Parts: sequence; C-alpha cells; structure tokens
Amino acid sequence: MARRCELTGKATQTGHLVSHSNRKTKTVFRPNLVNVTLQSDALGRSVRLRVSANALRTVDHRGGLDAFLVKAPAGDLSTGALALKRDIEKKLAAN
Repeated sequence: MARRCELTGKATQTGHLVSHSNRKTKTVFRPNLVNVTLQSDALGRSVRLRVSANALRTVDHRGGLDAFLVKAPAGDLSTGALALKRDIEKKLAAN
C-alpha cells in the first residue's frame, strides 16, 4: 500500500534535518494519512478512502466529497477516486 493520499496525491518527501552545527541527516517526511469513510450524496452510498488530514479539511470546506471530486484535477486522484469522480459526474449529469 503506497503512502499516498487518494484525493490530493500527497506522498512521502525526503530531505535533511539540519542541526545547529549545520550537520545534515537524511529523513523522510510522511503525510498524515487516515482511513476514513466518506458519504457520497449523489451516489447515496459511503466510500472508504485513505486520505491525508489536510484533504479531510478541504473536503469539509468544499461541502462534501461530491463537491470536492467535481473540482479536483484528474491528475491528483487515485484510480479508485477517479472512477468515483466519473460515477458522480454521470449521476449529476443525469439529474
């Protein structure tokens, strides 16, 4: 399982921890991923996703999973989230 947010595409980054004496040690910065169940209003079902805490805040800010996925660029989404976005767009276009 990749350490990548399914909605925003945030992944691990590498870098240095720099001490006061300017000694650099390599480190890995991992995103704060949580397993959540989000409700899709358009599809009328719940969806399990592994997203970052930052993405959760953004989903709430935009007004839910459906509104987030409609605005989200396809390049950032995982394959499962991309299929979910297509299903939501079809359902919204039919109504």
